[in-house]
Parts: sequence; C-alpha cells; structure tokens
Amino acid sequence: MKPDSYAADKKGKTGLKRIINAFGYSKDGLKSAYRHESAFRQLLWLNGLLFVATFFFNFGPSTRILLIMASFVSLITELFNTAIEAAVDHTSTAKHELAKRAKDAGSAAQLLALVLLVIVWCISLWREYGFNLF
Repeated sequence: MKPDSYAADKKGKTGLKRIINAFGYSKDGLKSAYRHESAFRQLLWLNGLLFVATFFFNFGPSTRILLIMASFVSLITELFNTAIEAAVDHTSTAKHELAKRAKDAGSAAQLLALVLLVIVWCISLWREYGFNLF
C-alpha cells in the first residue's frame, strides 16, 4: 500500500495502537451481534450452559477442551454468518440469486457447526458414561 493512499491513512495504525483498536472493533462486533442477532444470543447462552456442563461432568482434560472448542466453532461460525447477512443486506435487500446463495451458504456452515457440536457431545457422553443416545 502506498504510504499516501486513502487506505493507508485508514489502516495506518501500527504496533500497540493497532492491537488496541482491533480489540475495540472486536468488542463492538460482539456487542452488536448480541444486541441485534437473536441466533447469536441463543447460541451464546446455549454454549455458556454447555461450557458449565463440561465441568459438571467428569470429563478428562482432552475431552473438555474438545467440547469447548466445538462450542467456539459454533459461535465463530454464527459471527461469520451474521457478517455475510449484514454485508449482503447492505448491498441490496432485493431478491437476487447470488445473495440467496451467500446467505444459504452461511446458514449451511452454521448447521454443520451445530452438527459437529452435537456429535462431539454425544460421543463424549457415550465414551465417558456409556449413554446410549441413539
């Protein structure tokens, strides 16, 4: 990027200032998603309960971290899905095949993240406790 370009001016922060700014933007993104997206709020509460449950059940450390990672994957995926929807809606709210495909792909990614979460929990409970869930 040229040092005198508009983009360089906007992204010109370096070092600690850039890290501090990035943290603020991330915090704003989480607050916005919680405030405006019911799906994110629901997933946050669900995964909060699952996080507590990982310590309620007598899982080993490897199983516990895997369960926590699967929860974070579902939250991260929902944030990406929310970002895709916001960007598409900002561009146009008119029906368009490409907009539908973008939104549907984001939704499908979230579905797969939730399927992963369910599978990891089912396998973990079956492995540790022999629960026959199916």
